[in-house]
Amino acid sequence: MTAIPEGGRGEHRWPAVVALLVALGLYLALPSTFLPAFRYAVVGIGLLLLIPLLVANPVRLHVQTAWTRTLSVSQALLLAAANQVMLVQLLVSLTEPTTGSGSRVLVAAAQVWITNVIAFALLLWELDRGGPVVRRALERGDVPAADIRFAQDEDHDAIAEVAAASSLHAGWRPRFGDYLYTSLSNSMAFSATDAIPLSGRAKALMGLQAFSGFVLLALVIARAVSLFQ
Repeated sequence: MTAIPEGGRGEHRWPAVVALLVALGLYLALPSTFLPAFRYAVVGIGLLLLIPLLVANPVRLHVQTAWTRTLSVSQALLLAAANQVMLVQLLVSLTEPTTGSGSRVLVAAAQVWITNVIAFALLLWELDRGGPVVRRALERGDVPAADIRFAQDEDHDAIAEVAAASSLHAGWRPRFGDYLYTSLSNSMAFSATDAIPLSGRAKALMGLQAFSGFVLLALVIARAVSLFQ
């Protein structure tokens, strides 16, 4: 078990919870032709996994055990994997104009894209440097190797006002918002921007996200153009 030292403040739980609930809500709101039984099962499992995680850390992330770690990573993996299934279903819909309203399919594309951003943000947040509890509970030398290098991790030798907020001088540790921004920028630029993947798994995840975003955008643009012809 890993725990935040007494008097320390763990990362706030609810930004990630709200993001997860938004993703599950978007997942439920997809058109009825998008594998309804599969979607309902994923949402149900996702919510069931959330309950014990909230019991263990209701407001701030102070304690990490083997079972909370397994549940939290499994929850993020479930959402990311299920959304790839929905991406395939969406690609089929985009390439078959007879499957329904063109505008509704484009809205569904936006839902899948946003869910993809959230899913990969949750995955990176859970995996990087041992997870949100380990990143704050352990001393720098004891934290597992980083999966992602943020700008703050190398700003310590910049000018004073920039270096003051760096990891070295201010003890900065990444929060969920940093991973959400990384996921969003990767989905829009189709490549790493200011946060660089270091480990093989981070490169694989960000590469998959960039590829799926590129394919989705290309087909959405093609479908949108066809609606105006």
